[in-house]
Amino acid sequence: MRRPTARTYAASVAALAALLTPVPAAQADGTGRTAAAATVIEKVPYAMDSSNQAAWWTPVATYKGRGQYTYFAFNEPGTTAATHRPAVARRDPDGVWSRLPLLDKNGQQAEFPDDNGHNQPSVARDGSGRLHVFASMHADAWRYFRTEAPGGDVTDHAGELPDQGVGITYPIVTTAPNGDLYLAARVGAGADRRPGKLYRWDNAAARWSVVAAFADALNRSVYPDDLMVDAAGRVHLLYEWAKAPATGFRHQLSYLRYDPSTGAFADSAGAAVTTPVTPATSDVIQDLTAGEEWSIDNAYTGPAVQSAKLTLDGSAPKVAYRYRSADSGGNFRVYYAYPSGSSWVGKTVYAGGQTAAALGITWDATDTKRVYYVTSSGTDRVFAATQAADGTWTSQSAAPGVSADRLAVRQDSDGKDVLYLPDTAHNSLYYGIR
Repeated sequence: MRRPTARTYAASVAALAALLTPVPAAQADGTGRTAAAATVIEKVPYAMDSSNQAAWWTPVATYKGRGQYTYFAFNEPGTTAATHRPAVARRDPDGVWSRLPLLDKNGQQAEFPDDNGHNQPSVARDGSGRLHVFASMHADAWRYFRTEAPGGDVTDHAGELPDQGVGITYPIVTTAPNGDLYLAARVGAGADRRPGKLYRWDNAAARWSVVAAFADALNRSVYPDDLMVDAAGRVHLLYEWAKAPATGFRHQLSYLRYDPSTGAFADSAGAAVTTPVTPATSDVIQDLTAGEEWSIDNAYTGPAVQSAKLTLDGSAPKVAYRYRSADSGGNFRVYYAYPSGSSWVGKTVYAGGQTAAALGITWDATDTKRVYYVTSSGTDRVFAATQAADGTWTSQSAAPGVSADRLAVRQDSDGKDVLYLPDTAHNSLYYGIR
């Protein structure tokens, strides 16, 4: 069907120029190099609902055509204060924005109840130019929308997914180099277990299928954090464990790798792993520490993991995560971890105060790892941390003057970091490039 012109808006170049906020280049940090790149911040010209906030989501996709295209999946305000309407904001290489609403089968924009931390969208673009969006699921049946062709309406295709009629939560999605998609989600709403499953979109056949239940254990729930595909097509997964059925505080942040060419799973050292893994057989990045307990009490104050993100240096995984230890004064500190031999090495990135459940990490040719995090207070709250040759970490504001309180980051094919910056207090979404 044709999209009514009222549903798509293009911002003029002149109007867009007024939204651009250049940020000066960073100063040298005393090591002879620049701590981080300059940033340009731009306000997305569409209203954002305050429910547009999560830690696990993958709300950013990029594509290189005649230039870099960016797709931001986000929640728009609904018809009431307790609802939202998912949409995609598309930025073309000329800096012009257009809006793509997610349409129900009746042709109206889809609308769902607010559920902070759960009902937020993830987006990916396949090799044929089709957009795929997963939105607003907290133990709900699939809410999946996609285009039939580049530039088409984003319509309901929920019936195309496997595992119909079961509860889906935390869908994260990414694009493989061959144009396929991989999706990870928590599946089921059982009181005693909630496994994690991996799905594949075959771009050539235009069909979804189940790859495997990658993690499952009695009395445990799986919380997917991130996934990426390397140049060889191997899928890298990051996830946490919690006591079933659900909790805001998780444990044993873990890693897993899947090779589509062999159908085999492996840990970070390349050793074969039988799936579904359990907490006992997972490749654990952050293990339990003194005083840590498996609890479903959302007032639990002990050690716990809460949010993590993944990037790749070639095929080597690099991880940023938040962890509250017994000696952190109740704060979730930010850590960086990488595999070394048969174990993981962890480094403290930021321990200066409380952080929000929002992280990003990218790999840069000059800075190597860039870890993005959000502080719980302050005028500027989004920061980028880089590590000097002597091992010290330096942080600087990644969005000066913008009161963003959430974050997502993806690197485009030009090696630029694309920042997704929600300001939930002012119902605004910002685009950043650095």
